[in-house]
Amino acid sequence: MIETSFTPVASLVGGALIGLAAVLLMLFQGRIAGISGILSRLLPPEPDGETGGRLAFAAGLVLAPLVVYAAGSGWPAPQIAATIPVLVVAGLLVGFGSVWGNGCTSGHGICGLSRLSLRSLIAVATFMASAIATVFVVRHLL
Repeated sequence: MIETSFTPVASLVGGALIGLAAVLLMLFQGRIAGISGILSRLLPPEPDGETGGRLAFAAGLVLAPLVVYAAGSGWPAPQIAATIPVLVVAGLLVGFGSVWGNGCTSGHGICGLSRLSLRSLIAVATFMASAIATVFVVRHLL
């Protein structure tokens, strides 16, 4: 079984910051803070004048862990118990699901549910049920 740490304070602060960022992006830009939507419009860049903001968002995703590390926190030990081919297939499936579902977990779960979107409610219910089933199979049947 995989053991995980319970970090309520860090989780609460992180969740509050994500929620605040989503609200501010909607308030000032009228945009939804879905990672897949923001990043997919970088390749190729859409000529809508928003490329700089998308690049800044992507840079924040990459630089945030480096800032935490520089502040004195160590790198977490990797705990991936899968082979490279399994990880590649998993990544492709997640990408396909994100495109097919018109958004990713952050877009549907944070922004879609807060806007009472029926499509987001169905998407969140689907990926949560899939996650629960996957954990059950991995922990109890394999």
